[in-house]
Amino acid sequence: MVLLAFVDLDLDPELAALRPLGGFFVLHTALPPRTGLPTLEQAYTPARPAAPSEAYADPLAFRVRKVARALGAPEDRVAASLAHQGLAARLWSVALGAAALYGQVPDLDPRLLRWDPDASAPDDLWLGEVRGLPVASLDAVVRERHLVPLATALSSRHGVSVRLLWGNAGAALASSVRMIDRWARTAGRPDAAERARTLAAGLFTHPDLARTIDPATGRRRTCCLYYRLPGGGLCGDCCFGRPPGRR
Repeated sequence: MVLLAFVDLDLDPELAALRPLGGFFVLHTALPPRTGLPTLEQAYTPARPAAPSEAYADPLAFRVRKVARALGAPEDRVAASLAHQGLAARLWSVALGAAALYGQVPDLDPRLLRWDPDASAPDDLWLGEVRGLPVASLDAVVRERHLVPLATALSSRHGVSVRLLWGNAGAALASSVRMIDRWARTAGRPDAAERARTLAAGLFTHPDLARTIDPATGRRRTCCLYYRLPGGGLCGDCCFGRPPGRR
């Protein structure tokens, strides 16, 4: 944690330092281009009856359906798993990237974070107000306030294993660390990469994330179900050596 004392940037209103890291790290802080986008808090709550003018009465179900159509997912739970992994990666990337570069974490309050379930990174998330929090709050900002209710919603509504979803979360966190490390090598910022690795190591001690990734190989211990898509294979960090059921 001593390394964090050498961060020399303030948390600017546009989080501009995150842009060079790539689209997954970008968080828009202006007003969304369209009105009526739901907050992530609304996405995590039980679905409610939709008015005729509401496109996103159930934004989480909307996203799962979109992923299912785009990828030809044969089962609801496959699309739900992949939708979950994408959103988890976005949240970890923004928060961990800010912690590594600014020494602060933006307050990603689900009530302030608007989500366009029909869009992809970086045009899916819009933060209504930028407020800096200490890096010690990183676990609470992402895991507690987002990944816990998100896992509950997807597990109860789409029948996805909670263990699988935490495997997705662990894989997304590990991927964010790798992306920060690649950027840091090019940008000459080994300090940022070291901060990211140190913070992630602390996050992986929580029971929800512990044992989701094999530290010796970097491979996850559960499968995201990508192999079940038409023509789908195995991810680079998959726990399987070959797709189940195939010789």
